[in-house]
Amino acid sequence: MRSSNLAALEVLVDAGLPTIIWGPPGVGKTSTIKAIAAARSIALEVVIASIREPSDFAGLPIKVGDGVRFAPPQWALNIAEKGSGIVFYDEISSAPPSVQAALLRPILDGFVGDLQLPSTVITLAAANYTDLAAGGWDLTLPLANRFVHLDWSVDPIEIAEGFSTGWNEPLANPGFHLDKNEISKALATVGSFIATRPDLVLLLPSDSDDRRAFPTPRSWEMAARILAASDRAKIPSSLRLKLLKGCVGNGPAIELEAFLGQIEEVTPDEVLENPDKVSIPNGRSDLVHVVLSAATSKVRASEDQRDWLALGRLIERIIELGYVDVALHSAKVWMALRPKGAVPPTSTIRALGPIMAAISDDR
Repeated sequence: MRSSNLAALEVLVDAGLPTIIWGPPGVGKTSTIKAIAAARSIALEVVIASIREPSDFAGLPIKVGDGVRFAPPQWALNIAEKGSGIVFYDEISSAPPSVQAALLRPILDGFVGDLQLPSTVITLAAANYTDLAAGGWDLTLPLANRFVHLDWSVDPIEIAEGFSTGWNEPLANPGFHLDKNEISKALATVGSFIATRPDLVLLLPSDSDDRRAFPTPRSWEMAARILAASDRAKIPSSLRLKLLKGCVGNGPAIELEAFLGQIEEVTPDEVLENPDKVSIPNGRSDLVHVVLSAATSKVRASEDQRDWLALGRLIERIIELGYVDVALHSAKVWMALRPKGAVPPTSTIRALGPIMAAISDDR
């Protein structure tokens, strides 16, 4: 049985998401990252953030002619020369605010000084909880929101078995790159959820909250990539929920996971087979979104003209029931998925006419 820590970290590495691992010292955070790099035969640069200066990330200013360039440090040159790999920022919670500020651009944009790291370079970090870190500092909100936060669990049974029979080895594969369709499908699902809970699109933490993971448009996009990677890796929903919590925080992640569970209970083939007979929940716009999300995912995957026409009819029925706001969101997606040469029936065109006009006005 593979450990949940290793399985979670492999999904995040494969999704290419900047990830920070939180846990007490001495529990295997660093050794696991080294093992993943070794198993996949990829380069690893370990940068101890707590002993670095801001110039080690922002670049050292050098006068060149009438201007100034910011020269990258050696660790950045090393990984850039390799072309891909992992940059691992260790002890990041012991880095002072000035260093944390300098880390913002390398982690988000991949720029170290004036050097842009290859897009195939993966960013990982590790931190001890602030009260356990030597000279610990809380992560600033801008830096925290650039990471998926993974709490490193300590299972005594797993530790005992590891000492007795050996540790789980990371998968020796090169990882995968999520394709455009997988990401688009996941983004559409998250978009449908946010349409039902617009108050969760941006929710900054208060001083009394956990100030690591919280919902912003950036972290919702990371959550979508986790959905896509989770589907590809076929991980259990409990592990998926753990990763989502590391993006958007506990409450929003639990609500998204419940929304996903409702979608999984809908049979899109039956919905699209006869959209006129689909039971549409009265007074529950969130459940209407669920039905539409499941049907839209099927249309996106199949690209079948009959399915697309059936989805149009479903949206038409939803308009008739008065869910115009829900229909507006879905109609935009429906039009974007239109197969070449597909012409909807006159009734659908008539029902969606005002909505199409609103979409055109938005553009």
